[in-house]
This record gives sequence, structure tokens and C-alpha cells, in this order.
Amino acid sequence: MEERKKFTFSRRGFIRTSALAGGGILLGVNFLNACKESAQPPVNIANLNFKEFNAFIKIAENGYVTIFSPNPEIGQGVKTSMPMLIAEELDVPWEHVTVEQAGLDTENFTRQVAGGSQSIRHGWEPLRQTGAIAKQMLIQAAAARWEVEPYTCTASNGVITNQAGKQLGYGDVVNDAALLPVPENAVLKDPKDFKIIGKDAINVDVHKIVTGQPLYGLDYTAPGMKYASVLRPPAFGQTLKSFDASEAKKVGGVIDVLKFGDKVAVIANNTWAAMKGKHKLTAQWNDTTLESTEDHDAKLNAILNGSKFEVRREDGNVNSAFSEADSVIERTYESPFLPHNCMEPMNFYANVTAERIHLVGPIQTPAGTAKRIAHVLERDEKEIDLEMTRMGGGFGRRLYGDFAEEAALISNGAKLPIKVVFSREDDMAAGTYRPAIKYRIKAALKDGKVTAYHLKEAAINSNMYGLIPHFFPAGAIKNYKVETGNYQSNITTGAWRAPYTNFLAFAEQSFFDEIAKELAIDPVKLRMDLLDNVNDGEDERIEYSAARMKETIKLAAEKGNWGKAAENVYQGFAAYYSHNTHVAEVVDITLQNGFPKVEKVTVAVDCGIVVNPTGAINQVEGGVIDGIGHAMYGNFAFDNGKPKATNFDAYRLIRMNETPKVETYFVENNLSPTGLGEPGLPPAGGALANAITAATGKRMLTQPFIEHFNTDTREVRG
Repeated sequence: MEERKKFTFSRRGFIRTSALAGGGILLGVNFLNACKESAQPPVNIANLNFKEFNAFIKIAENGYVTIFSPNPEIGQGVKTSMPMLIAEELDVPWEHVTVEQAGLDTENFTRQVAGGSQSIRHGWEPLRQTGAIAKQMLIQAAAARWEVEPYTCTASNGVITNQAGKQLGYGDVVNDAALLPVPENAVLKDPKDFKIIGKDAINVDVHKIVTGQPLYGLDYTAPGMKYASVLRPPAFGQTLKSFDASEAKKVGGVIDVLKFGDKVAVIANNTWAAMKGKHKLTAQWNDTTLESTEDHDAKLNAILNGSKFEVRREDGNVNSAFSEADSVIERTYESPFLPHNCMEPMNFYANVTAERIHLVGPIQTPAGTAKRIAHVLERDEKEIDLEMTRMGGGFGRRLYGDFAEEAALISNGAKLPIKVVFSREDDMAAGTYRPAIKYRIKAALKDGKVTAYHLKEAAINSNMYGLIPHFFPAGAIKNYKVETGNYQSNITTGAWRAPYTNFLAFAEQSFFDEIAKELAIDPVKLRMDLLDNVNDGEDERIEYSAARMKETIKLAAEKGNWGKAAENVYQGFAAYYSHNTHVAEVVDITLQNGFPKVEKVTVAVDCGIVVNPTGAINQVEGGVIDGIGHAMYGNFAFDNGKPKATNFDAYRLIRMNETPKVETYFVENNLSPTGLGEPGLPPAGGALANAITAATGKRMLTQPFIEHFNTDTREVRG
């Protein structure tokens, strides 16, 4: 049996206050180890403003528990899974737990972010410590009442029991516990004793979602609130010269028109009037640099063919290996820009007064957004109150608070509480897009082995994030080099679900199949052979685990019946590590009139301990379908700085009848959990591309794959 760990927990990291107005105990905790050492609990609990806590537990006298969650909920399930960690160690029935969203606390929090699939990974031990210490305090209170030693008592399902069989509920002793000192440490459960972690839990907001109760930014209203629709430059690279608002002001419900920067806001009593008024505006624009997709294509080709690169990693001597090779393979893979297309368009509420700045809305980076707004308004951050709503999708778009800044600037200028609402056209035309990227990969083969691997990246604005050079096959090939180059564009780019790896995985996993074909070996065997070259821990730069990746590959191949597909079913394979998680996928397709139909995707995932299986499966399968859909259909182009598509009539998404069956399997272990919101997406495009090649003999070098087919005759193009 694995020995239970004992963790030291700082008293400053666990805020206990007593004498709640309604009885009970409020336990404020260092959520994600984010509580600053100077954080102090409120003195007067009767007048407590919950925003003064990073996160906290409230235990009522009836034994029911409220857990306040400070992290933004973007649909990844943290509002359910993170409180599960606390409830597990607190040892209360999950059905007795209520979860509420906390607001932003810029003084006491250092990480209040939804992004990178890191929330559970960072919160795994701190949150469990929180629940364990709370339980220990309750046990101590019960033991004192019984006049016995605490170690002779146990707690389970919100009830404390002593050796004589006497019992007390948490609610019975909660006020006594409030008077006790906070323990220095707590014993965490052995995973075999988990009652909540690892069990299916329904999303805590599901009832509100299905019954249409207000949760999202678009639902938010406030007394006196007005709506704003914003006219922005129609092309990237344009600035405002002049505008005429006379016709807009004639629209019923429009109350004002306000210029701010190179934008014009129409303020109205409702969204319809605001949007109608915006369409009545006339404006003249100055042109600076208006770029088209063809311009970007030429720029990226020039980078790949040039010599201006930044070396991200270099092992051995690739040039020497290429000169000695029996054969050399080289391919160039291309991807387009992509918008985020969240179901809920961008929106935000702001009420800027001389005393306070009240902000409410869906944002992945509340602290950073508040800081930027304080800067643009030349105000103190301490004057800002920011409340987070549930988000109707984000995928990285809501990392960027431009829409919140707009609301604040308009409210400040109009002296009114303002809610900015994007139309779908606004959302697609004024986005922060996945950058267009090209990868050129070259491999040297000698004596049946891969002896060199050289990857070059050319991307739009790629220096914003940089390539990840220490993922597979880093460490698996002796001579290995990664270089990057970029072109700075006026078009705004940024994080898009699984940044960089969303396309890099397709390029590399497709290329591995090219190598396997050249060496006449099975694609899965090639990957396993390369992983055999890696000794985990030998190179501290390597971020993946070869052993865990091999186990994941074996599970996917077994469950996906790799190499044993039925007649007329073609398979493709891919395996990738991202966001600290190993994923392998087998895609099964058929050809219908020469056009690929994805029938099934089998997914194996090593994400450590699975906290909420239902939520985990939803995240993995959603990522797979997203990856399949965008690789197959997603395309976004620009003409003189303007997007060619501004709504779903012109932008192709995967449709219901095109979504495959997805079967998800988890590698079972007791390792700490890792990310799930993004890792399922990157391998999907590569596995699909490899399946299409198996079916048609044609190699997919560019996305979207649909452009390789004649959609009228459903025949593959050469």
C-alpha cells in the first residue's frame, strides 16, 4: 500500500473566520497556492464582502457546504471538478455541496485564469489540502465535545464518529470548530479511498443551463444599462478618417453616438436599435497596409526559403547527417488563419463612475483585463470590481479583453452603464485569429533508421508565442534541429485551442507516416521505435514521458483494432503530447462516392487520475470533433485586410451528420492529473490525414482537407 502523504499547510494560506451572521464557519483558502502572504481575513465577519477571499468554504449549521470557485468557467468543467477536490478531502456528500462563482481579487490572487488546460494540474494538492484541513478542524471540535483524542474519531459523509459509536454532524460542531487554531498539516486520502474523485458528477450549472436561467454574459442586465454596437475599421490596416452619424441618430432607441480611437459606438436602449444604428453610420477610412492571403502566402514562402531563423533547439549535426543519408524526405505543410467562433459572441458590461469601475462579463483573464482597463482609463486597479460570468465558449479568444476595454471606454465617455454586444459579423471580422503557419520538415534516413530531423516554421506573428521545441520527437533522434521565422502582420493573431500544437501535430504526425512508408514499417511501430531511444529524465528539457506515451499508444492501438479494420474501412494513427497530457488516436474512415466519411475515432489518454469521468470524456470528445472539423473544413482568408467570411453561411464548420463516433479510454494510474481541455484536438487532424492517405493514396499537405476533393463529384483531387 502506498504511504499517505502529509503536507505542510501555511496558516496564512488558510483563512478561518468565526461568528458568521447565520451561524457556521467560513474557511477561506489559498486556492492554487495563489494567496499572497500579506492577505488578511476581514475583521468583522458580519459585514463580510466575499470578494475579499481568494476562495473559501462555507459550512452551514445544517451541514451543507458552499464552495466558492474563483477560476473562470469556460466550459472546461472547472467549476465542477475543482470543488470536487475540496469536497473529497472534506468528506461531505457531493449532493450537499453548492458551488458559486467568486469575483476577481487582484490583491490576493496571482492566478485567476482559464487557459492552457492547467487548472486541475495546479490545484490538485492545494485544493485537497483545503478540504483535509477543514475536516481535521471539525474532528477536533467533535473530539473536544466528547472529551476524547481526535485520532480516535473518524469523519465520513459529513458525519463524525467516535470509538463508542457516537456521532455528530458537521453542522453540529461547525461553530465550535470556528474557535480552534488552524492545523499546520493534514493527511490526504489514498486514491483507493476516493468517494468523489473518479466518480461521475453532473455539471453544477446544468439545471440553470437547460432551464435558461441567467449565467452568461449576454444574460446580464443592470439598472439603467444601455447597449452599444461598435463600428470598427472594416479592414486590418485601416484607421478612421471621418464619420457621419446623422442617420444613425434618427433610429428609434438610439440615444447617442460616441467616437473612441478609430472606432464609433452607437448607444441605444436595446441591441436591435444599437446594431441598426451602427449600420446607418457612414465612415471614411485611411488605408495603411491592407494584406491579402496571397500576400501572406508569399511572405511565408520567402521565410522558408530564406536564412533568417531563430534556432529553438539543436542536437548533433543535422547537415552532416543529411550529407551521409541513404535518402532524404522533405515536405511542407500549410494551415490557414482560423477564427474562434464562440457560440456566445463577445460581450461585456462596464459602469465607470468617479468612485468605482464595475465590470461584468465572460473573460478568461480577469486580472489582466482589469489591469489594462485601469491603464487606459488612468485609474487605480483597486477601484475596479470585476465579476465573471460563465462563458459560452472561449477557445483562447476570451484571453484578450479588447471587448471589455471597449465597454469601459464607452461607459467612461458616455457616463452611462454600458454593455457592448458583438454581432456574429463583428465577432468574425474583428477577431484574434489562429495565425497562418507553414512547416517544412526534412528527415534523413540511413540503414533503416531516422538519423536527422529538421523542422522549420514560418508563421504570421509567431514570435508572440514561439514553437514548442522539446516535445516528441525531441530526444528520440540524435541529430535534431528546430528553427522559427515570422512575418509581422496587421491582422491580430493569438491563442487558438491548443496553440501551435493544433497544427504542428498534423504536420509532424503526417510526416512520421511518410517516413514509415519510406522505411516500409508500420506507422505505430515507427513511433514506438523512436520512443525506445528516449530515457525519461535523462534530458531535463524533454517535456513528454516516453514510457507514458508508449502505454498510451498501446492502448489506442488495442482498443482501435489497429491493422484489423473491416473491409473498406481505412485507418490513420497519430500520437501527441501537449498540455502535460499524452494522447493517441486511431481514425476509421470510409469513402462515399470518393469522399472521406469519418466513422469512428478511438482515443487513448494519459492524464493521470481522472477527477470527473463524465466531464473528462466530454472534453476529450469535444476536442477530437473540433480537431476533425477544423482540419477537414476550416478556412479563413483575407482580401485587402478584410475577412472573406463574416458569418456561418460562408464559413464551413463540421455538421451534425459529419461528426464521428468517439470512444475514449484512459490509461489507469495514480499520477497527479493533467490537462484535458485541449490535448484531444492536436492528434485528430494528423490521424485523419493519415487515414485519408490510406484510403486514397493522396497525401494531405494543406488544411482544410476538403479542398483536396471535388465536392460536386466527391472525387479526390491530385
